[in-house]
Amino acid sequence: MKSIQQKVRWHTVLTDESGQRLDNFLIAQLNKVPKSLVYRIIRKGEVRVNKKRAKPDYKINSGDLIRIPPVKVAEKAPLPSAKLDKIARLEEHILYEDASFIVVNKPSGLAVHGGSGLNFGLIEGLRALRPNDKHLELVHRIDRDTSGILLVAKKRSVLKLLHEQLRNKEMNKQYLALVRGQWQKRVRLVEAPLQKNTLQSGERVVRVSAEGKPSQTRFRIYQRYAEATLVEASPLTGRTHQIRVHCLHAGHPIAKDPKYGDTDFDELMASKGLTRLFLHAWKLSFKHPETEKDVQFEAPLDENLSATLSKLTKQ
Repeated sequence: MKSIQQKVRWHTVLTDESGQRLDNFLIAQLNKVPKSLVYRIIRKGEVRVNKKRAKPDYKINSGDLIRIPPVKVAEKAPLPSAKLDKIARLEEHILYEDASFIVVNKPSGLAVHGGSGLNFGLIEGLRALRPNDKHLELVHRIDRDTSGILLVAKKRSVLKLLHEQLRNKEMNKQYLALVRGQWQKRVRLVEAPLQKNTLQSGERVVRVSAEGKPSQTRFRIYQRYAEATLVEASPLTGRTHQIRVHCLHAGHPIAKDPKYGDTDFDELMASKGLTRLFLHAWKLSFKHPETEKDVQFEAPLDENLSATLSKLTKQ
C-alpha cells in the first residue's frame, strides 16, 4: 500500500467527540500512523489546540480547533462500488436531500464510517452514490446499533454552520427507546456525569462517575406497555452512549442493549421478535443553514421495531 503526505488539517471538535483525550482522538484520526509518531508530534508541539501546545491527556472540548500536522499515512482505500446491494439500498434510506445536506434514516448495524476492520460505513457508501459531491461529511454520529436520522453536509460552509448550531445547542434530537419496566412520570431529566473508558480490547464502555463529563438527557413517556415503556429521549449534551447509560442509571435499561442491557428483559423482548437494540433517532430539528428556515425531519421505525411494539400490551 502506498503512503501519501497529508496537508495540515484543522478540525473543529464536535459535541459527540468532546471529553476524550487528545492522544486517543489523534490515534483515531490518524489510524494508519504508529502510536509512537502520534506522541512524537504532540511532544514536539506540531499538534495545536486553539493555537496552543497541549499534552496527550488533554480532554478535548466541543468547539476546540485542533491543528493536525502533515504526516505520512497509508493511502485511502478506494470507495466501495455504488453497484453493491448494500450501497444501492442506501438510496432507499434517504429521507431528504437538497444542495446543502442529505438526511438519512440509518439502518441498525451499519457503522457511520469505515475503520476498525470495516470496509466501509454509511459515509463511504454515500460518497460512492454521490461521486459529484466532493465534500460529503457527517455532521454528527450515532452508534452502529442505533437506527435513525443522520445528517450529512454537502459543503464545508454548510458543515461549519451546522456545527455551530450543535455547539450552541440549537439542534434538537429526539430518540425513541423501549426500556424495562414502568418509567416513573416524575423522572423527566437525568443528570449524571459520564466517563468513557477504553478496554484493552479497544471496546468503549461508559460509566456514571463523579469524575466524568456533565451529561443531561430529558425524558418523556411516549407509550406505556405491560412489559415495558416506550420513552422519548432528548440529549442536551452529546456524550458517547449517553441515552443508553442514562436509561440504565434511571433503572430502566434499553431492550437488547449488548453493553448495558438486562438479560431477562432482553430474552422477553426477543420472544416478541426483537432482534436489535431498541434505540432510534426519531426526530431532528434545526435551522436550514442557507434558507435560515426552521426544518424538522422524522424517521419512521423499521419493521423489526414496529412489529415488536405491535406484540406488546398497551396500558
